[in-house]
Amino acid sequence: MSLRITQVDAFTDRPFAGNPAAVCLLPTPADPRWMQDVAREMSLSETAFLVPQDDGFDLRWFTPAVEVDLCGHATLASAHVLWADDHLAAGAQARFHTRSGLLTADRRGPWIEMNFPATRAEPATPPPGLAAALGVKPRFVGRSRFDYLLEVDGEEIVRACKPDFGALAGVDARGVIVTSRAAASSYDFVSRFFAPRAGVNEDPVTGSAHCALAPYWTAKLGRPDLVGYQASARGGTVRVRLQDDRVMLGGQAVTVLRGELTAGNMGGKEAAQT
Repeated sequence: MSLRITQVDAFTDRPFAGNPAAVCLLPTPADPRWMQDVAREMSLSETAFLVPQDDGFDLRWFTPAVEVDLCGHATLASAHVLWADDHLAAGAQARFHTRSGLLTADRRGPWIEMNFPATRAEPATPPPGLAAALGVKPRFVGRSRFDYLLEVDGEEIVRACKPDFGALAGVDARGVIVTSRAAASSYDFVSRFFAPRAGVNEDPVTGSAHCALAPYWTAKLGRPDLVGYQASARGGTVRVRLQDDRVMLGGQAVTVLRGELTAGNMGGKEAAQT
């Protein structure tokens, strides 16, 4: 049986920028080992697998190395594919059942707005060697549910950061966010995200990291509606709006590749339990 797999560049309005994700719509649940193999084969920061449910879709995300609990750009890519390939009507809401609860996405003109849980970064003592591994002197260090968040003194420091990925892989967290105020008026803050422990040295644009960045910068800047730029080599724009314990993440997406996945046995619930 062949399955369509679609590659989408997320958090961008042009191809070959933003963060690429693969999206695969399955007829039934698959063996997690098979999904991990597919993600490793795709060799993107995330591959998303969707299974239709009565009220939306079951959604799981895999890096080339592990399954993750929350991923913004592959959710954005999944919603984009559902509308682009007519799995959802143009005005319908995309509803995803995930390890992080129900996530939704709605079309807002050329933008897609997703409703995600806020993951606030509380002040924390950095683990030994963290700042040295990043080569920065942070003015703030916090720890969210998933990641460490470090604020530095300017955008040029964020852009110039050259981490020791071997050392960062030893940090007990999904990843590390480095952020600062933006130098240009078109953005409010900039960031980069490093996750070698999850098999992704640098993620080009990380929606889930903005679940921590949104409450952090909202508190600092005193405004709930902000625009972030993730200053990786590919780069991408994320609109954020804080609403109590939720973050509205806004982004655009572009389909760049469609293909057929023909190899391997996807298994199912029984295989997943063996």
